[in-house]
Amino acid sequence: MAHHQILIVGGGAAGLTVASQLKRARPGLEIAILEPSPDHYYQPGWTLVGAGVFTLEQTRRAEADLIPEGVRWIRAAAAGFDPVAGTVTSSDGETLHYDALVVATGIKLCWDRIKGLPEALGTGGVTSNYSKDLVDYTWQTIQAFRGGNAIFTFPDTPIKCAGAPQKIMYLADDVFKRSPEVAAATRVIYATATPGIFAIPTFAEPLRQVVARRGIEPHYQHTLKEVRAASKEAVFAVKDGDTVREEVLPFGMLHVTPPMAAPDVVATSPLAVAGPGGWVDVDKFTTQHVRHPNVFSLGDVSSLPNSKTAAAVRGQAPVLVANLLAHLDGQPLAARYDGYACCPLITGYGRVIMAEFNYDAQPVPSFPLDPTQERWSMWVVKKDVLPWIYWNRMLKGAPHERRFMPGAAG
Repeated sequence: MAHHQILIVGGGAAGLTVASQLKRARPGLEIAILEPSPDHYYQPGWTLVGAGVFTLEQTRRAEADLIPEGVRWIRAAAAGFDPVAGTVTSSDGETLHYDALVVATGIKLCWDRIKGLPEALGTGGVTSNYSKDLVDYTWQTIQAFRGGNAIFTFPDTPIKCAGAPQKIMYLADDVFKRSPEVAAATRVIYATATPGIFAIPTFAEPLRQVVARRGIEPHYQHTLKEVRAASKEAVFAVKDGDTVREEVLPFGMLHVTPPMAAPDVVATSPLAVAGPGGWVDVDKFTTQHVRHPNVFSLGDVSSLPNSKTAAAVRGQAPVLVANLLAHLDGQPLAARYDGYACCPLITGYGRVIMAEFNYDAQPVPSFPLDPTQERWSMWVVKKDVLPWIYWNRMLKGAPHERRFMPGAAG
């Protein structure tokens, strides 16, 4: 049975970032990453693939090229967790022992929770930027759209990149408006299970203005429950006070954000929080598991109660690394995560509101500019700067750039 000083389950943005930062901090650490996929994708770029700005290949790298030097890559998935024994069982049947465990498996897309959706995807204008297999179809659908209802949904669960469902909507609306005939024949509808446009009040107000300016119809408390592909109808459960009613909307295009949860192997394990979602049950400030002190978690699979984004991982990773090392040294866990997250809210081609905020829903801008304004400069940051930072700094364990920026708060 293999033994590792530190075992990281998941070789995505969170797992690679932690591995790189650990190696930078202590090159002698013995670390293994359990990850089955041969490819790694820059998922924040998929909105721009679906809008014709990037190609999917531009967002892909070989996983082998991203594993930090000196870290062992185990090409398998996790099949079971036993935190009492301090082991993880791999999909190859191997039992892996660890001194410390980092769970960074990412999130599960629950397509099958919406009746008729799995069969409808990729045909008849039904698409989603949350699947690499569908992002090209999103762009094809937007270009081919000639009128009717263009519906963009948001589910009733936490999701990764909570701004993405409306980012593609604004970009699609720009394309529709290039043709007066298409624009005149189109209703753009944002059907969201949430009670408002965005969870952070500071940034919700400018987004409400964007929606009003564009003539987009926000439909709040609308949860997609069924897709009727043959009749091109979307069925919603609509919360109206204490009651729930059904509403059926025809569509010409339907961009679906599916419900999301922790992967089954996590949700059914002793690591999971009680209740829906099945997230890894960690302290929101230290990232340490609340019952198993040698287990840590970050990223989409963790119970950290803020945005599930790559930018949040950049705030979480250094805290996790510092506290994991303190745990190995038998020292108190002094590092604290303040909930920093960032969501570049694309409001059209060439326009972005750079929303950065913390657990207290307070803006924490990195730039000496009003963060609530749509800016071309932030479009450049989103399109050109952030992908470069991701590949060349974040995954290689470099510190967050905020520390070098005079406009950063905190």
